[in-house]
Amino acid sequence: MCRFIAYKGAPLVMHELLYEPDNSLIHQSYHAQERSEPLNGDGFGIGWYVPGFGSEPAVFVSTSPAWNNRNLRYNASKIRSGCMLAHVRAASTGDVSEANCHPFHYRDFLMMHNGQIGEFKKLKRPLRRELSDERYHWIQGSTDSEHFFALFLDFLHETGKEDFHAPDIIAAIEQAIATVIEIGRQENVTEPHHLNLAVTNGHCVMALRYCSDTTIQPPTLYHSIGSRFSCEGGVCRMHITEPSEHAVLIVSEKLTAIEDDWHVVPPNHFVIVRDDLHVSLQECCPKI
Repeated sequence: MCRFIAYKGAPLVMHELLYEPDNSLIHQSYHAQERSEPLNGDGFGIGWYVPGFGSEPAVFVSTSPAWNNRNLRYNASKIRSGCMLAHVRAASTGDVSEANCHPFHYRDFLMMHNGQIGEFKKLKRPLRRELSDERYHWIQGSTDSEHFFALFLDFLHETGKEDFHAPDIIAAIEQAIATVIEIGRQENVTEPHHLNLAVTNGHCVMALRYCSDTTIQPPTLYHSIGSRFSCEGGVCRMHITEPSEHAVLIVSEKLTAIEDDWHVVPPNHFVIVRDDLHVSLQECCPKI
């Protein structure tokens, strides 16, 4: 299972998010604490939005381990953004290649995933038959994650809308999950689907903690709200500040040992971060 961070709020220097916390994402790339295998060295990726340079995000991915990438360390101290996704990969489906590194990018959207679609080899061909020609040819890699993203995008664009809001994104994710589960039934898949994921268009952020088998705990997911994230004197935490400096973090693992800063996302729930940083939780797929 991979590890990831989603950030939405007051513009923040990327280095503060990736390197400075005690249990930073870089630390998690070689010593994750909340999964059985501590190593996430099969590449990494960062996606971020830059106001004034269009609505599409910038993306930097590499197959090198995050802890050993000089370009990431150098540039992270010189990039500031109010919306970022960052991911370190432990490959399960798909080889180690840049095409398989998260976050995946399509127009305004970014998506990253921690988990796996059960028995994806059985599902890959019938799932691809569900895709539009545009999304079918858009896929560059071989991961279950990118295929799920393509399926989600098809459902999202079926609405015919140009601007997408939180309910549209949630509905498309739930339709994609329902389709994966239904194809799995047709193909006699018995393994569960683990879908911890985060999706953003730079305005709202949707993150999900999900397992299709409700008797199994999904991988960990936390969120932190209502304050400004900063690192001062080597100590990182959420500080109580005025609303203009507020931020929301969604993380696979708690970045610090300060328990009050982190809230567990319940199993099979979305955490929804709107553009005004209002945060809410919503059950996922209650009818599936």
